[in-house]
Formats: sequence, C-alpha cells, structure tokens
Amino acid sequence: MTDSAHTAQPLCPCCDGFAAVTVTLRGRDANGNRRTRRIICRLCSGLGTVRRSARKHAEAVRV
Repeated sequence: MTDSAHTAQPLCPCCDGFAAVTVTLRGRDANGNRRTRRIICRLCSGLGTVRRSARKHAEAVRV
C-alpha cells in the first residue's frame, strides 16, 4: 500500500501561521465582559497558509 505524500502548505510570511488574534481593549461592556476585537491577517485572510505565488509576492513587498 502506498503512503500518500502530503506536502505542507507554506506558512503565511506576515503572520507566521498565527492568522487570527484577539486584542483586549480597555474597559468592559454593559454586561461586564471585556471588550475584544478579533484581528485577522490580510494576506492569508485568517487561514495561516498561503499559496506559493502569494508568498513570493509578500516576500518581494517586504524587502
């Protein structure tokens, strides 16, 4: 039986695979919960991986 060769998707060069983060803002809302914002990476749209062509483009822009 053959083993499937799965190539790993390249990580996003902008977020290094951490595509979405939650940032805590000051204060609390009316229910007493902390106010937060979810921020996603613009290059990978929150996936953490990119196609190879997009990675080359991002590296060219960074320089």
